[in-house]
Amino acid sequence: MPAPALARLLARPSSLLALLLACGGSGGTTTTESASTGDSSSGTTAETTSTSSPTTSTSTATSDEPTSSSTSTTTGELTDTGVGPTSETTTTTGDLTTGELSTTTTTTSSTSTTDDTTTTGDTTTSTSTGDTTTGDTTTGEPGELGELSGDCGLIDLMELESPEPFVFTGAIDFGVVGYDYDLLTAGGQQIYDEGNLNPGSLYSEIVAYEVLARCETAALLKTEATIVYTNPMGKKTDFLAEIDGLKVGVSVVRAVGFPKDAPWTVAQADTILKGKLGDIKLSSANVAPADAWVKQILSVVAYGPMHKESLLTAYAALDPALKADTILVITVTDGDDAFIYN
Repeated sequence: MPAPALARLLARPSSLLALLLACGGSGGTTTTESASTGDSSSGTTAETTSTSSPTTSTSTATSDEPTSSSTSTTTGELTDTGVGPTSETTTTTGDLTTGELSTTTTTTSSTSTTDDTTTTGDTTTSTSTGDTTTGDTTTGEPGELGELSGDCGLIDLMELESPEPFVFTGAIDFGVVGYDYDLLTAGGQQIYDEGNLNPGSLYSEIVAYEVLARCETAALLKTEATIVYTNPMGKKTDFLAEIDGLKVGVSVVRAVGFPKDAPWTVAQADTILKGKLGDIKLSSANVAPADAWVKQILSVVAYGPMHKESLLTAYAALDPALKADTILVITVTDGDDAFIYN
């Protein structure tokens, strides 16, 4: 070829080189060729580029059931950057019984290979945990008959060893339950099982013991018929208990009129208080040394607040010598208490 013609050919790029440069494009762009879907016989081709981006989704699950879980996954198509489909999984789990909640989010991108170049997506996992605060629930102790209120837990060594008289008042509400043997303390059940010398007062003695056992942690030592006396025909008390390691005699009486709701006067209260406090002096002198107590408690089971007020008024007017060395406990009964007074 003549030299001038060769020089002109080398001076400008060939059409083939220009075509190659035009088709190369940006190194960050991925192109794919696909057959035309229009007419398979035409042999034409179309050039397409995927440009869809990954999407994310967050799902929150709440439920009244103890645990709940929800998973949401969204997948995008292959993008023109060479990074494959991206998925995000959000899982919420909760234990409503413990208040522990946990949310886990996982994002994962897949791997795509284009023209000997490999790009790998990262996986990120995050977990968050939240605590809930619940209030404590307090419930009554099982095996208890009636709900106690008023003076409780006040009899200790000071009262038991002092020669002075003391007075405590309270109440027990039986609600709609009334009497239930299975709800008695072990000592209350023992009094019922062994009986007493006056069956008409058995339930009032059980109530008197239940109050002392639950308020003063009294323990039953002996029921009425098993206490030993110097004179078996003399005055007796109703049961022998232990409080703070000391023996205590307990005498019980009911304060109720007939009919039960009839006015109950101070004079009526004075009669039963003088009678029972006098009997306490006699039984304390009659008890055998083996069962001797340091003090006696007069437990009055009262039908209503009116009865309690009459008792307190009458007691305040009594001779101090009659009240000395004795603790008076007045318990007003409420709810279904008919089993005591019938």
